Amino acid sequence: MFNPDLKKLLKGCNSRYSLVIGTAKRAREIRDDAVKRDVLLDTKAVSLAIDDIYNGKYVIEEPEELLTEEK
Repeated sequence: MFNPDLKKLLKGCNSRYSLVIGTAKRAREIRDDAVKRDVLLDTKAVSLAIDDIYNGKYVIEEPEELLTEEK
């Protein structure tokens, strides 16, 4: 996915920062799993992570104190 809908990606996230951190964590999980299984990825791990978040397969959880703060 090259141009995902940012509004849909931010759904359930408190900020863009949370989205970036969550995407990076998921990409590392994907990369580490591929290395562990000795698999060569055809697609970049970040692109796969964004697809997972966009399709709802991976949910970014916010800390409780961030969810209760009012903006």
